[in-house]
Amino acid sequence: MKVNGFLKDVTGAARVTKARRQLIAHGDPNNIYRDHIRDLAKELHPEKTLVKVTKVEDVSPTARKFTFEACEGYKLPPFQAGQYCSLELDIDGTVTTRPYSISSAPYQAREGEHPFFELTIRNGRPGVGFASSWLYANVKAGDTFTAHLPFGEFHYEPLRDAKKVVALAGGSGITPFYSMAQEIAHGTLDCDLTILYGSQNTKDIILEKQLSEVEKNCPRVRFVNVISNEPDYSGEKGFINADLIQKYSQGQDCTYFVCGPLPMYHFVAGELEKLQVPKRRIRFEVFGAPRDITKAEGYTGDVTKTYKLTVVRGIQEDVIDAKASEPVAVALERAGIKNRTRCRSGACGYCRCQLLEGDVFVPVEGDGRRYADKKFGYVHACSTWPLSDLKIKLPIV
Repeated sequence: MKVNGFLKDVTGAARVTKARRQLIAHGDPNNIYRDHIRDLAKELHPEKTLVKVTKVEDVSPTARKFTFEACEGYKLPPFQAGQYCSLELDIDGTVTTRPYSISSAPYQAREGEHPFFELTIRNGRPGVGFASSWLYANVKAGDTFTAHLPFGEFHYEPLRDAKKVVALAGGSGITPFYSMAQEIAHGTLDCDLTILYGSQNTKDIILEKQLSEVEKNCPRVRFVNVISNEPDYSGEKGFINADLIQKYSQGQDCTYFVCGPLPMYHFVAGELEKLQVPKRRIRFEVFGAPRDITKAEGYTGDVTKTYKLTVVRGIQEDVIDAKASEPVAVALERAGIKNRTRCRSGACGYCRCQLLEGDVFVPVEGDGRRYADKKFGYVHACSTWPLSDLKIKLPIV
């Protein structure tokens, strides 16, 4: 440390202050400061992206593929094959969100004159798939939406996953694997992919033509239909069981990706256990909130009841109705109270709120909370069912 002398040193602060004031006086009055790291973060993970539908195409008798491009002033963020997009929807005055796996390949959102991404959505059955049915029936080219993407951990990671991937799919669970297949064929995803796709019949196989085309042109992708309700089908029949999984694993070290309806998850998990597959080699996509909470393990509530839900936001308090048969997030949406939801499966934590009073049920399969959140009374509204009158505290958004 250099010592200049007692007076010079103790009066140094005054000299610095004077110099600083002179610089401010001669500086630009406009704030031109830019944080380049923050700019990059916003580009990679934007809060929202306004998109428009440019094409609607049927890909089975009950499923449609919707192509989206970014609206003027917006840019599609990069994503990985297997991740999902959350769409904001206004359905008859109810503002809600729904997550859908991105079925197009990541390179298609980066290259060409018109970068795009695609969502393939199956028409919901009567009483099931409220948002999917609305999208299927109403959306057309030219419509615009607010999209949030990308989200999810359901993607290939070379440091963790085996070089050979066996995908076990059912129903609309085929969509993330179509994205992976296209990315492999493009040469930007380095793994081998075998898809075992379970369907009830050959008349309604989602994206069959598209996946068969990828398989024909890319030796690293194999697409196998497994049909359960056609005894005369010449290919693989029945369910995706241990014998079938073992047959197409070919004795290799594999990572198993599973995406489909919840009953399939339970069945396939048991079949993989029979094969003694290590848990580190199994990846399950999030599957949404249970449609019938009474079938969840440990549920003891009464779904016929309706409770009072007190919602605290800053100094404001509102009291709304909350049905015991629905997640807290749905009660908030019905009342027009904004609370960010993305995965609607209890995984991402965007709808995290604090439980101040009351009792709730959180299904084990939809409990993605951290240990600290469980200890200090935080819940994810999309995977929390009321068991009594409740009081919660929401962040102001």
